[in-house]
Amino acid sequence: MGARHGPPGGLMHRLQVGELAPTMRLGPQETRHLHVLRLRPGERVQVFDGRGGEAVAVLSELDAGHALLHLDPAAAAHSRGAEYPQPVTLAIALLKGDKLADVVRAATELGAARIQLLITAHAEARDIGAQKLVRLRRIAGEAARQSERRIVPDVLEPVPLTKLTWEGQLLTAHPGSQERLTDLLTWDAPLTVLSGPEGGLSTAEVEHLTRQGARLITLGPRILRAETAPLALLGAMAATGV
Repeated sequence: MGARHGPPGGLMHRLQVGELAPTMRLGPQETRHLHVLRLRPGERVQVFDGRGGEAVAVLSELDAGHALLHLDPAAAAHSRGAEYPQPVTLAIALLKGDKLADVVRAATELGAARIQLLITAHAEARDIGAQKLVRLRRIAGEAARQSERRIVPDVLEPVPLTKLTWEGQLLTAHPGSQERLTDLLTWDAPLTVLSGPEGGLSTAEVEHLTRQGARLITLGPRILRAETAPLALLGAMAATGV
């Protein structure tokens, strides 16, 4: 059977798989997604492994419980989701309700390679539980697929801010700073950007971070909510066009 193509306009549906292989068998959740998309055997999809690999595959079998894909070596995958020159980690204080889910979704779209959850002195929450962590990771995967990222960010279990470690630069949003992110952004090493809770970071936390080499940066003259500030940080990086 000749391979059919995906959505109108020559675009292909994207699907995350555990590993790129000549033959890929999908589980119930991924199979349900294919049914929702109304795909049929013979159609092509773009597959990615969440670690930078991507390819084109042909759907060869599809029933109620499983699906089978075969790589198409003659077709090249084309995604628009370019990655930053260095990996970017977003360190974000725990937030209540669905705020954290909204941040994870948007941070994935804006290019974060890792999302480290933080327990801070003024945080709205002290823990999120295993089920919510699984949900946040699923949201990151969905956002990566929709935004044509090749990488799905790791969403890491919460750690106390004093236990945070990083490579390269750490830039921390702080209302008292006059330094701007664009003046400090060099892209010669991995980068971590940190955003605090609704009540801000404590004086002791700020002093701890600066002793460890963090630089404090401004997000402008306006006061931003805790769920807005991290997206302003990542949005400023995305606007540089790298």
